[in-house]
Amino acid sequence: MIGRLLTAAATGCAIVGISAVHAQMPPAPTPVVVDVEQGSLSGDSSSGVNIFRGIPYAAPPVGPLRWKPPQPVPAWRGIRTATANEPACAQPVDPDPSVPNFGGVQGAQSEDCLYLTLFAPANAKGAPVVVWLHGGAYFLGAGSLGSYDGSANARDGVITVDVNYRLGSMASFTHPALVAEGDEEGTGNYALMDTVAALEWVRDNIAAFGGDPSNVTVAGQSAGGGLVTGLLSLPAAKGLYHKAVIQSGSLLRPDRDEGEATEAVIKALGDIGLGADATADDLRSISAQTLVATRSLMYGFYLTKNAWNPNSTGDALKAGTEQDVPVMVGSNAGEGGFDNARILAGEAGDSGAPAFLYRFDHVPTFRQAEWKSGPIHSAELMFTFDSIDTSSWGGPNADAADRALADKMQSCWTAFYKMPADSREIRCADGFVWQPYGQDQQAAIFDTGGPDMAPAAGLPDGPEADTAN
Repeated sequence: MIGRLLTAAATGCAIVGISAVHAQMPPAPTPVVVDVEQGSLSGDSSSGVNIFRGIPYAAPPVGPLRWKPPQPVPAWRGIRTATANEPACAQPVDPDPSVPNFGGVQGAQSEDCLYLTLFAPANAKGAPVVVWLHGGAYFLGAGSLGSYDGSANARDGVITVDVNYRLGSMASFTHPALVAEGDEEGTGNYALMDTVAALEWVRDNIAAFGGDPSNVTVAGQSAGGGLVTGLLSLPAAKGLYHKAVIQSGSLLRPDRDEGEATEAVIKALGDIGLGADATADDLRSISAQTLVATRSLMYGFYLTKNAWNPNSTGDALKAGTEQDVPVMVGSNAGEGGFDNARILAGEAGDSGAPAFLYRFDHVPTFRQAEWKSGPIHSAELMFTFDSIDTSSWGGPNADAADRALADKMQSCWTAFYKMPADSREIRCADGFVWQPYGQDQQAAIFDTGGPDMAPAAGLPDGPEADTAN
């Protein structure tokens, strides 16, 4: 009898505990279902924004698909839940899952990572689209981080698609055993191939979310900006986007020769007891943890020049053969890279579609003790997305000046996403008109008081101690 009473009491406590937890939970968002080519997706709708997380845009690049071009997603039956982010792509993370790495990622990560996060206005129809490629030096980061929250964009009528792409050696790796498999696209450019696959997914499916497939901007920061730079000259990407944004990623160096890249891979494999004679099965049996924890392998081997990627964008810009689309490009005052941004703006906007140059100069009050030489790399993100409250960089520390500038900057970025591809100016929400770099060689300066146009020629590349983009 006593045992029964104890069991009943324990059960009652459990029920009370569960009820208390339920009482403290926020109201559940409203489910929203969208049909894409592969099947039905169920996301969340809240405050006028539809959010879908963990949307697969390519088959998992694991097992025999490691170091293969992205493959189509198999169709599924029924409704697939898309309310939680899938793990970030494989990358080095801190053993303590509560500590983020330098790319902002903590906890679980996986080779099975080719997923999208999508923010759309509820009841959108013909909305412009921005496809966002995250930063992280090509071996860190994820599209699901709080800085890239597209809710403000959605409230302003723009769909944001945040993309995960392969990182490190999973993204850029070439070896004789892989070359022998004879893939038409060649080897070594898997991150770039992933971005093309994501753009193809948007072309084929974005109308189901209320998006306009004929008004797509591809945008990125740091390594993501470097990928956007690469897309400007990539034949496979032609027609998949109509405008481009490059934030602190004007990487105009030549792509790596395939032979040179292969030599570098073989040398690095020696650190784990493999080499030129390794078979494709040997290579694919290497654990993902080994690839991301071995220093000579973790960073990957950059973009490779081959038949699929025949031209570096630097060469294409000089020859005038790049994709002729409007380009927005710039950097932050506390980092290097403005010279490269200025060169890219001049060459991309010398004829045809215009280029718009910017520099971000604002230092939040709560960062002034740290950022003595100006806003550092990535500092602009919570302003261009107006994501102060979801970014790990901002939150309650931000003041009214920060929030006002975020509202102004994000309005300029969304105005670029919305504008027709033949427009010659960006009209921001506060009345500021951003003129193209053009013959006057002007840049938009985003400082605490708001944006102003200024001559770009006298602006330094960045702090003397930091000259790398």
